[in-house]
Amino acid sequence: MGAALSEMVVGTDMGRRSRKRKEFHTVELKVRMDCDGCELKVKNTLARMRGVQSVEINRKQQKVTVHGFVEPQRVLRRAKSTGKRAELWPYVPYTNPYMAPPPYDKRAPAGHVRRVDVVVPASGDGAASQEERLVTLFSDDNPNGCAVM
Repeated sequence: MGAALSEMVVGTDMGRRSRKRKEFHTVELKVRMDCDGCELKVKNTLARMRGVQSVEINRKQQKVTVHGFVEPQRVLRRAKSTGKRAELWPYVPYTNPYMAPPPYDKRAPAGHVRRVDVVVPASGDGAASQEERLVTLFSDDNPNGCAVM
């Protein structure tokens, strides 16, 4: 009887399924928020998730940072369930190898401007190169030229 009792005590945790521990993640999302109500709705929805330690919102950048034992895809799905447009934050701009990238991108975070270099033909003469630079600056062939003319 004592052996059966010890087997039952030892065997109880073997019958239970062991869960895989979730890792601590910092999930950053870009969520379209216009007002305090939108911000509060997103914050409350994400804060109620199991495993969330903290939720930080930067409405100016439209950035939501969630810290906790959560999976990034579940956080994204929960943020989308509020009816707001949401995507994972590390913004990677779309690159098309057949087209030059535009300086502004609609999906980019606020204040994100690509670096656009002006193509100026090189010349050996210093005065002539300065003059060429000024001529090409307002040329119709220059896509970054002034449109006032």
